[in-house]
Amino acid sequence: MNKKYNVAVIGVGVVGVEMLRVLKERHFPVARLSVLARSARNINVDGVTYPVQAISNEAFEGVDIALFAGTEGEKGAAATYASEAVKRGAVVIDNGADFRMDPKVPLVVPEVNAKDVKKHKGIIANPNCSTIQMVVALWPIYKKAGIKRVVVTTLQASSGAGKSAVEQLKEENSKIARGGYASVQADVENKSMPQQLAYNVFPHIGGFSDSDYTSEEWKLVKETHKIMYDDKINISATTVRVPVRTGHSEAIYIETDKCISPEEAKDILSKSSGIILVDDPKNNLYPMPKDAEGRDEVFVGRVRKDPFVKNGLWLWVVADNLRKGAATNAVEIAECVISS
Repeated sequence: MNKKYNVAVIGVGVVGVEMLRVLKERHFPVARLSVLARSARNINVDGVTYPVQAISNEAFEGVDIALFAGTEGEKGAAATYASEAVKRGAVVIDNGADFRMDPKVPLVVPEVNAKDVKKHKGIIANPNCSTIQMVVALWPIYKKAGIKRVVVTTLQASSGAGKSAVEQLKEENSKIARGGYASVQADVENKSMPQQLAYNVFPHIGGFSDSDYTSEEWKLVKETHKIMYDDKINISATTVRVPVRTGHSEAIYIETDKCISPEEAKDILSKSSGIILVDDPKNNLYPMPKDAEGRDEVFVGRVRKDPFVKNGLWLWVVADNLRKGAATNAVEIAECVISS
């Protein structure tokens, strides 16, 4: 029970920084902490200075748990270094997309399939942020009533695209506030997204691929099938970038196999691990990203029946994409690893 572990965090972007916070907040039993990135330097997180080492194969010597922060839409550091870390005895938990659909690699959300951690062969994948919060909300209902169809629209914050996207939003807002709306997109220095985000939304996250769906939309389909062990669920998704700093929101429509009332669904959700039910719309109480920021729970509200489809239900789901959608879920996987 008192054993401690040598932990490495790879990457010091927005997710890597959150991993450092979460490890500290959850009192993960760390013996030695290594922070690795492309170049050596010091970073400061909440008043604590962390020395950053330049990443190398040798940096993984003696590491027990390697948390790769990952970079959505790109080949992450895990593609290069995961196998070297595993060779040296580490369990790799990767937040990037490189291993998620590998049949030999478990894709884990602890509230749903924690037992899959035991199947790892050195690498465990952390799902996409939008997938994590959706399956946390769907799983309790799926166990009770089954789910045959999901239609989801995500409203995803700028931080899901990294620090540069947050800076783009900030810069655009500043320019618009000074009266520069007409030229805001052309003038920003930190342009990492394909469209202006301030005072705007656009349905483009990831690259366009099969059937004109984006890669982000296909992640919601394929990752959910893998995590829930059910590829018969019909899932259709639209992913939208919105001018929010942190916190993804999702409007989720489901059709269940068995009829379940909104009241039954609320009762199930309110008693489920990792979920906070906020559902009192008459008093303006429902999940919002500003309230989810900095929290590790998935917030669910606006649970209501489809008046035209017997087994149809709507859910509104919100979570901090940097924490439960990335860093916290990764650390929770690490907790499962050391307890299994």
